[in-house]
Amino acid sequence: MATNLVVRNIDEDIAFALKQLAASHGRSAEAEHREILRAVLTRPHRRSFTEVLASMPNVGLDSDFDFRNSQA
Repeated sequence: MATNLVVRNIDEDIAFALKQLAASHGRSAEAEHREILRAVLTRPHRRSFTEVLASMPNVGLDSDFDFRNSQA
């Protein structure tokens, strides 16, 4: 079921920017607002830095990559 949402006390600069963005996409400010909300609120969860580091495979020890102490 659709719900109505009213946003009050928007700065004039923000409202103007919304209207300009909407016009550039060929839609109303209300449709642009819906699209912005949909895009932001339905995007995938961003992984934290810790999660990214934890997902990296173990590729060796630091000494395996120390070219200064390698013997050729």
